[in-house]
Amino acid sequence: MGIFARDESRTTLAASRIARQATASLAGLLAGQGKTRSDLAAAMGVSPGRVSQIMSGDANVTVRTLAAVAEALDADVQITFRARGQSTDAKACGGTDSSPIRSSGLPARH
Repeated sequence: MGIFARDESRTTLAASRIARQATASLAGLLAGQGKTRSDLAAAMGVSPGRVSQIMSGDANVTVRTLAAVAEALDADVQITFRARGQSTDAKACGGTDSSPIRSSGLPARH
């Protein structure tokens, strides 16, 4: 029995939620930097179709892909595990951003 066999449907739903969070965070970062998906594709050295796959939230994106996206955008990736039921507004409680991907908040290097 695999590690995910216990409750495959819950795992699938959780994966979809995480993918949506990552996609929304990435889209916000792109917009904040005034960049398009085509700009990201060029910076990563991949096709625009590959960026569309990443941005669709359907692709099973690897940590390596997240790192490639972050490097192309001069950003940091943050993955945070927290107990369920913890406030989702962690900043208001003095915590850290729980988004899977976020900008470092530092100016981009050119």
